[in-house]
Amino acid sequence: MTAGIALQGSGVHAAPAPASLAQLDGNARLGELLPRDRKPLYAQFAHLLRRAITEGRLEAGAALPPERDLAAEYGVSRITIRKAIAELAEDGLLTRKQGAGTTVTRRIEQNFSRISSFSEEMTARGQLPSSAWILRAAGAVTPVEAMQLNLSPGAPVMRFHRVRIADDAPMAVEFSTVPSYCLGGIDDVSESLYAALALTGHRPVRALQRLRAVPKPARPGC
Repeated sequence: MTAGIALQGSGVHAAPAPASLAQLDGNARLGELLPRDRKPLYAQFAHLLRRAITEGRLEAGAALPPERDLAAEYGVSRITIRKAIAELAEDGLLTRKQGAGTTVTRRIEQNFSRISSFSEEMTARGQLPSSAWILRAAGAVTPVEAMQLNLSPGAPVMRFHRVRIADDAPMAVEFSTVPSYCLGGIDDVSESLYAALALTGHRPVRALQRLRAVPKPARPGC
């Protein structure tokens, strides 16, 4: 199998909200901006935010105060704050949503010491996995796929392209090509490809995965 990844349920008790910037005390929240520092103020503020996130003082999902409040607290312009936030958003550390403000991005860490499916990984994290299908089709192997899968030229394969989703949030775009003999048919794959392969005795035991960052995809039909 070849794969390329461009990477709520309700309960009785509500989970505690992640620590936010407003919950950190005084200047100890992030640190201080230094007027004598040669770095631009936006770069200094971005550095303070980045450090708070990487050190875990700002947890995943934590909400940042409005730009005007941050600007007033640190004695800088809103443009300075906006530029710093934009830098961290570009780096994937912050997520900005229209009308919902800015939050610390929830990050997914993949354990590559064992092979597991997206569905298994998300379920283990307590998230609900699902898919938005882009393509499910049978066809002939391409020359590149033939080399990767050790197949003869023109051998039949099945292709599965989809957006992988966890708790209604798009997480990855997945492209998989599987030799046709590994599955009974296209419709064998509903959610977990690995589960479908296991039923026919062809679950992968080793794999080469390539990951790259891509813009968040729009859902099919949206």
